[in-house]
Amino acid sequence: MIKTDNDLIISSRVKGTDVYNNSGDRIGHIEDLSIEKSSGQVRYALMSFGGFLGIGDKLHPLPWQVLRYDTDQGGYLVPLDKDVLEEAPSYTSKEVQDFGGADISYREALFRYYSPYGATPYW
Repeated sequence: MIKTDNDLIISSRVKGTDVYNNSGDRIGHIEDLSIEKSSGQVRYALMSFGGFLGIGDKLHPLPWQVLRYDTDQGGYLVPLDKDVLEEAPSYTSKEVQDFGGADISYREALFRYYSPYGATPYW
């Protein structure tokens, strides 16, 4: 990852960025972003981990609020360990595309799980 002093970043540079836990262990990478159409706000980073060569991967929608960019790591930090994330709500790529956060039960499940880590509902 190229380090810059800019606060803004284009989405293509976010995709593929590693995600680390607070211990510095790499636990996955950002596969995509979920952006609210009306406000333009990034609501979730879709983190991928698990699987092999893209097979069996599940996407874990992380509320953007739980991520913190670490310039020294060149990646995002989350205050969760991999075992905690494995229990988090996760979806296939098709499932994320099909309901894209419009389903209130989807949003409530995510924020219920991540609220202890600083996530607050955006609706």
